[in-house]
Amino acid sequence: MNTYNWYAELIKPRWAPPSWLFGPVWTVLYAIIAVSFGAVFYNAYKGKLSWVVTLPFVLNLIFNFAFTPIEFGLKNNLLASVDVLLVVGTLMWALAGLWQAAPQLRWVVYANIPYLLWGTFATCLQLTVTYLNYK
Repeated sequence: MNTYNWYAELIKPRWAPPSWLFGPVWTVLYAIIAVSFGAVFYNAYKGKLSWVVTLPFVLNLIFNFAFTPIEFGLKNNLLASVDVLLVVGTLMWALAGLWQAAPQLRWVVYANIPYLLWGTFATCLQLTVTYLNYK
């Protein structure tokens, strides 16, 4: 409850979505990530894709899963802002690299457009919240 109260008390922009929306959105996005990233890792395992191409996918997962402990565990908006920038940056790197390296996996790029759009929105939101609450 302490974390919920902390986040509820932060100054947020008027365009911030309600808190209840994040759970359903991330549930759908994690399903997309599981299937599409899984296809990338499977193709690398089978030797159809260079392991170098998977690096930004691995980094993206690390940064994505680090966000919640940073934002809500450490309650550190500034570090969470850096992290969310890394999430979006590694996703763009991953999708651009995959587009070039594996035409047969371009469906992964298309499948991750919602993740990229939400991630970009979440980045704008996090940067705004950080700015509004910077002391």
